[in-house]
Amino acid sequence: MSELLDARTEQLVTEFGRRFGDTPTHVSRGPGRVNLIGEHTDYNDGFVLPVALERDVRFVIRPRADRSVRLYSVDFDEGFTFDLDKIAYDGDRLWANYIQGMAASLQREGLDLVGLDAVLSGNIPRASGLSSSAALEIAAAEAFLTAAGKHGVLAGTRLAQLAQRAENEFVGVNCGIMDQFISVLGKKNHALLIDCRSLDYELVPVPPEAALVIGNTRASRSLANSAYNERRWECETGVGLLQEVLPGIRSLRDVTSEQLETHRQRLPERVYRRCQHVVSENARVLQMVEALRNGDLSTAGRLMNASHTSLRDHYEVSSPALDAMVDAMQSVPGCYGARLTGAGFGGCAVALVRPGAEQAVADAIFEQYPKVTNIWPEVYVTTAADGARVTEIK
Repeated sequence: MSELLDARTEQLVTEFGRRFGDTPTHVSRGPGRVNLIGEHTDYNDGFVLPVALERDVRFVIRPRADRSVRLYSVDFDEGFTFDLDKIAYDGDRLWANYIQGMAASLQREGLDLVGLDAVLSGNIPRASGLSSSAALEIAAAEAFLTAAGKHGVLAGTRLAQLAQRAENEFVGVNCGIMDQFISVLGKKNHALLIDCRSLDYELVPVPPEAALVIGNTRASRSLANSAYNERRWECETGVGLLQEVLPGIRSLRDVTSEQLETHRQRLPERVYRRCQHVVSENARVLQMVEALRNGDLSTAGRLMNASHTSLRDHYEVSSPALDAMVDAMQSVPGCYGARLTGAGFGGCAVALVRPGAEQAVADAIFEQYPKVTNIWPEVYVTTAADGARVTEIK
């Protein structure tokens, strides 16, 4: 029996019958993700190392004979209908725009889609930095392709690019490629090393002696967007100044730590610190890959701790809430290392822990974090999971 045909899917099948008076034919899955290391490196042509989560967005679907798409979101308790020939942004239903944008992106690629009925739901907390939006896009893409009898016709890398295009151009969010890549290409018990310049990727086994605990700060991320744009500008400024003495570089990806230190005086102090984080973080990602391959979880944990310190002190995208979350995680002997994950200023932190220590880490979070923040957190335990999947409902 497929892991997708579980109690969650059965609830969606029941809801489908209530809404549409029929039985769905397939269920599609798009998982969320957590990035183990490699933060703010993606837009600097660098490296990232995410894993797909067990938490996901699911669609149960039935193809239609016309061009109408009828949707019902369990999470928002509302429906939405659109025509594949008349796709238009809806200012009132952001969730539906991700699905419309995905349909538009697939059709722009020359794929002939058909209408469908769908009930959808996810268990990825929204606005948490765990990429519920990419999960929604990928689950929708698999639903549309399956309904049209075209499941598997697109390479995984291309499907991820089409999902990114939907979010960039239709929804209007300037995201990178990492979230869609890992949602499509994730594999159980593996992380995915992604080269954000070439889009080359490689699966990296995660040792069985490792588990992941994710702590959701549930703190406001109100500064994230403005700070993100500011950090991008500071990195681009650094590259421009360094190109005067290093004409061969295209981005911070091409700069070594030695070169950065040699030419440090050419950079304003703040710009130098931003560049210092990105250059060192790229090196940490590659060191993390080697540590995981060698089963050296102590080194992997130290790299995660160093990443958080750099994000806090050099890139300045942490927050009191994130620092409190990471401190709580790191206080447990069974935690190898912990760091903020995502853009920063709120959202989640991730800890690499010894199996059997998950509850101790969760207990430390619930004990320590609220005392500092007056916010009750959420904690999720996961392993690296498979990427997008489609299963027939019989």
